[in-house]
Amino acid sequence: MVATAALAESDAGCTILHVDMDAFFVSVEVRRNPELRGLPVVVGGLGGRGVVCSASYPARSFGVRSAMPTGQARRLCPQAVFLPVDAAAYREASIAVMSVFGEFTPVVEPLSLDEAFLDVSGALRRVGSPTVIAQQIRARMAQQLSLPCSVGVASTKFMAKLASSRAKPDGLLVVSAAQTVEFLRPLPAHALWGVGPRTRAALERLGIATVGELAEYPLAGLRHAIGAAAASGLHELAQGRDPRRVVPRSADKSIGAEHTFASDLTTGRELRRELLALSETVARRLRDGHHQARTVGLKLRFADFATLSRSQTLPHPTSGTQRIYDVATSLLDSLALDKPRVRLLGLRVENVSADATGAQLELGEAERGWREADAAADAVARKFGPAAIRRLGGIG
Repeated sequence: MVATAALAESDAGCTILHVDMDAFFVSVEVRRNPELRGLPVVVGGLGGRGVVCSASYPARSFGVRSAMPTGQARRLCPQAVFLPVDAAAYREASIAVMSVFGEFTPVVEPLSLDEAFLDVSGALRRVGSPTVIAQQIRARMAQQLSLPCSVGVASTKFMAKLASSRAKPDGLLVVSAAQTVEFLRPLPAHALWGVGPRTRAALERLGIATVGELAEYPLAGLRHAIGAAAASGLHELAQGRDPRRVVPRSADKSIGAEHTFASDLTTGRELRRELLALSETVARRLRDGHHQARTVGLKLRFADFATLSRSQTLPHPTSGTQRIYDVATSLLDSLALDKPRVRLLGLRVENVSADATGAQLELGEAERGWREADAAADAVARKFGPAAIRRLGGIG
């Protein structure tokens, strides 16, 4: 655990927690294979075009980072253990993580599979101070799930997230309301939300390197350099002000999957085969979460890195593999591709909602058939793994 002098300070009013699991995908792999503990481990695509999804801290010491091409990671750390992505295992672990959060407070705002904001104001009398709650969450993660996490405790969402990042790995940091400005001032300006490469370059041209310098810079000059909206937002953050509340969310706003291919796909048959696999993955994730979706989106990236996206919103929500696949192939056909060279194919569903019992059948939909097929396939996948059952590529 990281030592934190701020723990001695008052956490009164610091009812927002940001919990971030440490190297989540790698931690799940280490949990089921303890021999990997302490080793450089990289999880990601293993093909020639694969990218790193997660790296252990020993691997990071060699310069390996998320979103880095796997080939580059191999050159930086050839002794690392490289593992493929096991999305089902990480989703299952994420459900367990979110369940722990829910034991402390219902006000949980997931940001991804492995991080969330929590508002613990309603748990103070029942559990204890924000610091005690953070300590108990960390203990629960370690003891019950064998997964490390870092927690930031603060009076605003921005400060809580900033604190958790400074507590990594496997640490806890409290930034009291009184300490907020002092904590922020020496940080680099790009530590603020919304400071990307272009904004960072603009700030550097103004001679702004730290948050403290940004806070003191005249707002009018800042607006002229980066725009009124961005200037106002960054100026507020630099003063430690962030009025946003934790917004509980029980369902993903969207669910997607994509695949970068070792060799470009060049035929419609190849594209349809891969679309079917993606449709299975996305639809099963919907059904596993008892969700449905109304919008289906298709994404293609070509050999020259040009990217096309198309989407269609349905009259009724669905979680059916066949229905999603039909819409995806219709979107593909609408592009009328001539001799495509596709390096990446992606599928995403949006407008996700809870699956209502007795959902209305769509016009022309068979009362029995695909739903039963989906249920049977899901049962096999749960028992033997997703690879145990695949649909024939000629459906649709």
